[in-house]
Amino acid sequence: MKAMILALRNFWKWSLKRFNPNNRVGFLWLLTLFFWAKTLLAYFLDFGGLGASDPIQFFIMIINPFAVMIIVFSLSSFIKRKLPFYITTIVIDILLTLLLYVNCISYREMTSFVSVNQMLGYSKINQGLGGASISLMRIQDFFYWLDLVVITILLVIKKIKMQETPITKHNSILGLSLGILALFFNLFLADCSRPQLLTRGFDDTYMVKYMGINFYTIEDAVNTVQIDALRSSAKPNDISKVRSYVKSHYAKANSKYYGIAKGKNVIIIHLESFQQFSIDQKINGKEVTPFLNSLYHGKDTISFSNFFNEVGQGKTSDAENMLETSTFGLPSGSVFTKYASNTFQAMPAIISQRLGYSTAVFHGNVASFWNRDTVYKSMGYQHFFDASFYDVSGKKSESWGLK
Repeated sequence: MKAMILALRNFWKWSLKRFNPNNRVGFLWLLTLFFWAKTLLAYFLDFGGLGASDPIQFFIMIINPFAVMIIVFSLSSFIKRKLPFYITTIVIDILLTLLLYVNCISYREMTSFVSVNQMLGYSKINQGLGGASISLMRIQDFFYWLDLVVITILLVIKKIKMQETPITKHNSILGLSLGILALFFNLFLADCSRPQLLTRGFDDTYMVKYMGINFYTIEDAVNTVQIDALRSSAKPNDISKVRSYVKSHYAKANSKYYGIAKGKNVIIIHLESFQQFSIDQKINGKEVTPFLNSLYHGKDTISFSNFFNEVGQGKTSDAENMLETSTFGLPSGSVFTKYASNTFQAMPAIISQRLGYSTAVFHGNVASFWNRDTVYKSMGYQHFFDASFYDVSGKKSESWGLK
């Protein structure tokens, strides 16, 4: 291990000494640094700083573009022939810049990042966004493409010379190792600041803030492949197991309460980390939850004591899923993030379609948190009022949104 670290350190010093665009190593560093600069431009101008709130988060944001870039360009360094090497690296840079720019356009319009499923369904997205994309352009867009134009011109007019001598296999492997080491270092810092980032995955903004836009896209692609494989392996007779389970666990409706609220408005207050002992609790003679106490003791209130949560890594979103759909969460991950575009048989859609209700949901955090901006549409909510509808300035909010 010590020998490997020493070798990587020597490779780092060797690389910096050759930071000259007229040799291949210097050319790769040039592309990497330019892409790093425009990624930070996107983070702070287009993505609004990604909600970074402390020095550690800012530091992670500044370094997170490097790991994937070093890995990708190290892989291209294995190409020996001159012209294929330079063409490949430029094409890679163009594709990564295009990915970054498309996410900028998407974030300006929808405050969300582009998923792999959206890329695969580009024609549908283009119908809704393409016509408006010109109006979404900003002055900084020029800088996303400027480096590629300048570098290509300099290559054509031979101000940047294409080096014949290839990068040795030994140095390519060391470069790849440096990128992987940087990735694990990035993951370590991210886990220290936001534990279980990869396993819980409750907000795409967190993933981009801690791991970068390229890592987010790769992670989303892996999840998409896994979900598609699971869907394709499903068989029609699998539903019999579900029906059998539901039938054996069915609890008949209590006739005393069934239909008691027919024709009335339905208002659900879903609380985070709230427990029964807070009701009627007093500290220094003052009620902790006076408003909730008034609801609890109201003459039109029905309360239930034999009530249990069934949540996993999805936490709040699992509870919300059970509330709206009466289905369990997942053994790992969250229904809200893994199956956001699922066809849910959810309460908002049911009461809207069968009873003519208008449905709205209110949440004091950003719309993307727990992927709610996508899930609520799938559940049939007609309106979603997120943090952008409230004054969350100053002491009115914490990291989880409106107090």
